Amino acid sequence: MAAAAARGGGGEEAVNEPATLCDLFYRSVDTYRKPEHLKYKQGGAWRSVSSEEFRRAVEELSQALRALGLERGDRMALLSENRPEWAYADMATLTAGAIDVPIYPTLTSPQVLYILKDSEAKIALVSTPAQAAKVMEAKSQAPSLRQVIGMEHGASFPPGVLTLDEVRAKGRAELAARPTAVRERAAEVKPEDLATIIYTSGTTGDPKGVMLTHANIVFDVKASTAAFDGLDQSDVALSFLPLCHIFERMAEYLMLHHGVTIAYAEGVDQVVSNLAEVRPTLMCSVPRFYEKVHLRVREKVARDPAYRQRLFGWALKVGGEYFRHRVEKTPPSPALRIKHAVADRLVFKKIRARVGGRIRVFVSGGAPLAREVAEFFGAAGLLILEGYGLSETSPVIAVNIPDAMRPGTVGRPIPGVEVKIAPDGEILTRGPHVMKGYFRKPEATAAAIDAEGWFHTGDIGHLDPDGFLVITDRKKDLIVTSGGKKVAPQPIENRLKMSPFFSEIVIVGNRRNFPAALVVPNFEALEGWARQKGLPFASREELIERPEVVALYEQLIQEMTPDLAQFEKIKKIALLAREFTLEAGELTPTLKVKRSVVEAKYKDVIDRLYGGAAA
Repeated sequence: MAAAAARGGGGEEAVNEPATLCDLFYRSVDTYRKPEHLKYKQGGAWRSVSSEEFRRAVEELSQALRALGLERGDRMALLSENRPEWAYADMATLTAGAIDVPIYPTLTSPQVLYILKDSEAKIALVSTPAQAAKVMEAKSQAPSLRQVIGMEHGASFPPGVLTLDEVRAKGRAELAARPTAVRERAAEVKPEDLATIIYTSGTTGDPKGVMLTHANIVFDVKASTAAFDGLDQSDVALSFLPLCHIFERMAEYLMLHHGVTIAYAEGVDQVVSNLAEVRPTLMCSVPRFYEKVHLRVREKVARDPAYRQRLFGWALKVGGEYFRHRVEKTPPSPALRIKHAVADRLVFKKIRARVGGRIRVFVSGGAPLAREVAEFFGAAGLLILEGYGLSETSPVIAVNIPDAMRPGTVGRPIPGVEVKIAPDGEILTRGPHVMKGYFRKPEATAAAIDAEGWFHTGDIGHLDPDGFLVITDRKKDLIVTSGGKKVAPQPIENRLKMSPFFSEIVIVGNRRNFPAALVVPNFEALEGWARQKGLPFASREELIERPEVVALYEQLIQEMTPDLAQFEKIKKIALLAREFTLEAGELTPTLKVKRSVVEAKYKDVIDRLYGGAAA
C-alpha cells in the first residue's frame, strides 16, 4: 500500500522507568527535591514551588477530589490558563485514578457546555471567576457535573463554587490520618488506563474527544527525549503554549521526568519579556512565535544605517554556512571559524540576548515551520528542532534531533513509531503512541484507525531518501482548481510570510479557476512604507484601498513566487484591515489559521475576487 515507509530505531526500555504518569510524577518529586520545581510570576515577582510543595499540593487536592466523589475512571474538567494549579489539578486527577478533560480558557460558554456534557465530567476545576461563570452557566444543562472548584487565591467566585484553598484543607485533614493514601492509590493506576480526553479544536462540526492512555503519553515522553540533548535539573523551560494542547502538556511531562524547572509565562503577550526575566535553556513553541521574532529582527535591521545592514547580511551568510556544516556534520575551515567568531560577537550574540541569552534548543510543532526561519535561527546559533504530531498520536510522530536534523523536514520517526506514505500521499502512522480512539465515537475511530492499526493523519507528505519526513499540507487544505490542478497553499503562504509586509495570508481557490489570496498586512511595516512614499491615510481601511498599496502586494507576491507553476500562481488579492484573532474564532489555540472560518467570514470578499475574472 505504501509508497514509502520508515520506523524509528532504538528506544530500548530502561530499567526502572515510569510506566504511568503517576509514576513519572512521584519519581520527579522524590528524585530531584528541588527548591524550584515550578515557577510563576505574581505581584511583579517570580515565585517558586519546591518539589515538596508540589507533591503536597497534588496529594491534598487528590485526596479531596476523592472525598468529593471523584472515583476511578470518572472525568474531571480542567478550565484554566497555564499556572502551577494546572499541574496540581492534572496530577491530582491522575493519582486519583480519574481522567482529566482539559478545556481551553478561550472557549465560549456553549463550547464549554458541549465538552462538559459529552465527557460527563463530574467535577470542574476553573482558574478565575470569569471561567467559573462559564461553567456555572452550563451546570444546569450538564447533569453529571456535581461540583465546581475555583483556583484563584482570594478571588470572589460565584455562589456554589468551592475554593481550591478550602478543598486542599479538606484533603490535608484527611491525609493527617493516612499520609500515604494518595501514593497507594496512584500505584494502582495501570498503563492501559485512560489518562485524558482531549477535545480537538476542529474547525467544522463538534469537537471529538481524543482518548489517550498513560501508556500512550509515557511512551511519547521517553521516545522524544533525544530531541532535548542531555536534559538535567539545571535546565529551565518556559511554558506558554496552552497546557490544554497535548504538545505543551507532553513537553511538561518530559521536563518533569528530567527534573527541569518549569516557569509559566504570564501570557502570550508577555513571552518576550518573560524570556528575558527567566532566561530559559529550553522552550517549545509554534511557528508563529519564531516567525515574529524573525520579522522583528528583519524590521530592526531595515531601519539601521547602510553599513550595519551590510554587516548583518555578511554575518547571516557566514552564520548560514557555519550552520550548514553543523547540519551536515562536517568541520568548518579555520577561516570560517574566525569569521563566525566575529559575526557571533558583533551580530548573533545580540539576537540571542533577545530570547534570554541561554537558549540551548527551541522545539517547534503544531504547524509547518518555514525552512528559511529555521535556517535564520540556526545561523544565529539558536537551534530550532522541528517535530510533527497530532493530539491523536500523543502527540509526537517524528522530530529532528541535534545529531540528526534537516531543516525543511520534521525529522525521522521517533523510536518505536512506524510511518508510511499511502498512494495518495497521506501520512499514516502506527505504534504505541496512537490513541485508544475517539470518546464514544466508534465510527469516527474506525474511520481514523484502519484494521491494521494505521492512524490516518490527514496530512500529505513524503519521506526523503534518508528517512526524514517532509510535510506538504493538510489533505483537506489542498486546493483543487476547477481545472483539476492541486495546489498546496501552506508552502506558498510560509514563503510569503518571510516578507516583513505580510502578517497572515490565506490562499483560496477550491473549485475556482485560479488561486487568490486574503492578505493581512503587517501594518507596522506597511504604514512606515506609506509614510516614506508620502501617501496620506487616515485609517487602515483607507490605506489598504490605495492602489499603490495593492500594487505593492501584487509585486511582492510576483517577486517571491517566480518559480511556481502557472496554475499555482496567485492571480488576485484582497487586503484585510484586521488581524485574525483567537477571540474571533479565526485562530486555533496554537495560532494556526482556521481556514474554513476565515473563508466563511470573508465569503463576500472572496466572491468579489472571482466576479467576472478569468484564469
